[in-house]
Amino acid sequence: MAILLSLLAAAAYGLSDFVGGTLSKRVSPWAVALTAQLGGAALVLLVTVFVDGSPTRADLLWAVVAGLGNGFGTAFLYRGLSSGRMGVVAPVSGVGAALVPVVVGVLTGERPEVLVWLGILVAVPGIWLVSREPTSAAAGGLGSGLTDGVLAGLGFGTLFVALAQIPEEAGFLPLALNQVVAGLAIVAVATALRSPWVPREPAALVGVVSGALGALATGSFLVATHSGYLTVTAVITSLYPAFTVVLAASVLREHVHRAQAFGLGLCGVAIALVATG
Repeated sequence: MAILLSLLAAAAYGLSDFVGGTLSKRVSPWAVALTAQLGGAALVLLVTVFVDGSPTRADLLWAVVAGLGNGFGTAFLYRGLSSGRMGVVAPVSGVGAALVPVVVGVLTGERPEVLVWLGILVAVPGIWLVSREPTSAAAGGLGSGLTDGVLAGLGFGTLFVALAQIPEEAGFLPLALNQVVAGLAIVAVATALRSPWVPREPAALVGVVSGALGALATGSFLVATHSGYLTVTAVITSLYPAFTVVLAASVLREHVHRAQAFGLGLCGVAIALVATG
């Protein structure tokens, strides 16, 4: 069940990024990101009306940490992508989002089976290859792109690690808090960079769709951590770029590069190994 929920989270994250990325070509990406976070928070708050939960102060603090990681990860990812450094930022952030929870999981005593470790080892290059855009690799400086990618990966890795500390009995209120804090973090970074973040264009409201998918993904990951290893759930969830690439190829007819196709194959092998293990 943990693996299935993690796959659902990866698929929802991938679809969310596809919708948000397509929309960001027409309006400010910061406005889309903010609308998505607040829309997702509203949806989760609606869910809390029907799902009981009793979060402690510690649970809410972990939610704040998760929100900061979520917001700053999104902010640095968007800064890198908006500067034309997708070929560096996207793969580095994806690998970082997978590796940070693995390191934390091992340090806290998780010991997956050998096949699971093989799956994790296969997943890391798979995420790198499927996220990489060879044509844009030289569009911006490697150093600055690498910095944005590392910071984004640390942010998303922190999101996964912090959410995994929230127990089942806390319900979904911490998840809503996470998204509100993420929205505030995005506004803070956008303001510091003097980038427009107010959703003035009506099209930016479509970001709510991306936010709903993101909330579904984060909620699925949160539930998955209740019955599975952080090392496993985070790595499977971090395969979300594969879903974005498949959607772009099937819906927008975008070309899949040979390296991306190989990365998709590695992602499939990684899922099979982790599921078998």
